[in-house]
Amino acid sequence: MNKENFYIAIMAGGVGSRFWPASRESLPKQFLDILGTGSSLIRMTYERFARLVPPERILVVTNKKYKSLVAEHIPEIPTKNIITEPSRNDTAPCVAYTALRLEAMDPNATFVIAPSDHVILKEAAFLENITSALEFASAEEVIVTLGIQPTRPDTGYGYIEAGKERTRGNMQKVKSFREKPNLETAQKYLDDGSYFWNAGIFVWSVKTVLNSFKKNASEILTILSTEKNNYNTDKEQDYIDRVYPTTPSISVDYAILEKASNVYTLPADIGWSDLGTWNALHAYLDKDALGSVTIGENTKLINSENCIVRSSSDKLVIIKNLNDYIIIDEEDVLLIYPKKEEQAIKELRKSINQKDFL
Repeated sequence: MNKENFYIAIMAGGVGSRFWPASRESLPKQFLDILGTGSSLIRMTYERFARLVPPERILVVTNKKYKSLVAEHIPEIPTKNIITEPSRNDTAPCVAYTALRLEAMDPNATFVIAPSDHVILKEAAFLENITSALEFASAEEVIVTLGIQPTRPDTGYGYIEAGKERTRGNMQKVKSFREKPNLETAQKYLDDGSYFWNAGIFVWSVKTVLNSFKKNASEILTILSTEKNNYNTDKEQDYIDRVYPTTPSISVDYAILEKASNVYTLPADIGWSDLGTWNALHAYLDKDALGSVTIGENTKLINSENCIVRSSSDKLVIIKNLNDYIIIDEEDVLLIYPKKEEQAIKELRKSINQKDFL
């Protein structure tokens, strides 16, 4: 094992459509200071991983239109480490492209691939778990995923079913991946104790992940490997622009993880939230006596329970007798939506034809 072969890849190409209207096509949520801390989510992610490896071994995978935003938010990494997708084809082609680039940079690389927009409160514990996973994945042909101990029967997350087999401390062999369940099933998972939230954070060596694609999703690997000599050269972008859009649009979970027999999960208590929805942000932030959250300085709530309100600090917002609502006040869009129907916000965004608002 050589820690100089450890790399980080941050995925930052999504739109964050469930966070509309704050998250837009031109400025997705990973580039927003969604928590009001003074730092964007992608900046927080970078700073977390920069404690583990130097900037030259941190890559960001994003959509071509966000390359300048990544450079603005993370000026420390080399420009060549911002690798750009010409189309959104889900996470499997993204992972395969990243692995092929890293293979050209360092055939002995072992890397973490993680989303850019998650929050982790217990960073020391997180980095300890990531280091353990990197050491395991560099020594054996295994795929490691962090499993988050569920604290509630959440229907918004996928789940990992872990077996009883353990190795290298608390690494547990994965029996299956489960899709987002209904409430009754989620409660059963919680009661069972052997199910974990799938955080979408994976650790593997370049060799392992490419072998897995070759075995389980060969079409993606074939398309992206027709001219492998282009990787990590000035010809790479033109090549990727030409072939990447022809890859199947499929998640890495479907493409390889659910088919692989060498997947382990490391149960992790790291204070994790994916902040995937307004409800998740509401659950994460401190609340007032009636369970409401306000983001912005000039909001006054009167007898309003379990709401989340985000508004610009220069506008006075007064809300009375409103319960269980999402209120997002942007300069050009005002959203007032029942919290229990928040999963429909993504579809609502799709139905809006005026591009200026997207």
